[in-house]
Amino acid sequence: MRFTKMHGAGNDYVYVNAFEERLPDDLPRLAIAVSDRHKGIGSDGLILIRPSTVADARMQMFNADGSEAEMCGNGVRCVAKYVYDHGIAQKERLRIETARGILELRLAVLGGKVATVRVNMGPPILKSAEIPTKLPGDPPVQVSLDVAGRELKVTCVSMGNPHCVTFVDEITDDLVLRVGPQIERHPAFPNRVNAEFIQIVSPTETIMRVWERGSGETQACGTGACAAAVAGVLAGLTERRVLTHLSGGDLELEWSAAGDVYLTGPAVEVFEGVWPT
Repeated sequence: MRFTKMHGAGNDYVYVNAFEERLPDDLPRLAIAVSDRHKGIGSDGLILIRPSTVADARMQMFNADGSEAEMCGNGVRCVAKYVYDHGIAQKERLRIETARGILELRLAVLGGKVATVRVNMGPPILKSAEIPTKLPGDPPVQVSLDVAGRELKVTCVSMGNPHCVTFVDEITDDLVLRVGPQIERHPAFPNRVNAEFIQIVSPTETIMRVWERGSGETQACGTGACAAAVAGVLAGLTERRVLTHLSGGDLELEWSAAGDVYLTGPAVEVFEGVWPT
């Protein structure tokens, strides 16, 4: 099975062209195997690029623990780059089908290859029952969450997958690596949750680290950055356009007055190879 390793701001996945490649039946097991950073290819998960009857391609994604996820903002940008660069659909405006719905992407092409992608992630999901979370509010904004011996003020948003955003004075390893996993599996989140920790630099600039549901700490999370941008506006801490610095690079976010969230960032192909199946 041929694969391509790609990343968006350091958020790396193994991509397989399901237009051409024959896939094994047990996809969760495949995701776990290829994601292993010691015995596999090494990645935050597995993303399949499948044919679609309603868009240019369909994205199906699995976390590193084999669980299937609804959406990945960095991943869908890399899917768009693959679709263009590998000749599946060479258009500078693409439509990609995801579990969130059909997303529209605008590609910036340099030297015949996609360099950056701007994607309309659609409107955030703000009703608690749909995020889902048991915390009060539609959405919960700066509400108390008791976790890991701390009382945090959190804001919850879904971008097709659930996020719990905490604004802090300083982002520490203790918060991300100890508290993050406990937020992920907190009873307030019936489908588990991604945990974002945000440090405000200015109303238009933030720093973010993330503990991703099913993958642990990753260098970037596109949907998490989108959720944090929305949370910043809801909490009155940031403006609608913000630059976010992540461990793997920078992402540009905009929560438009019309309601959609736009994510712009890099998409990079690292290498190709063959995985024995």
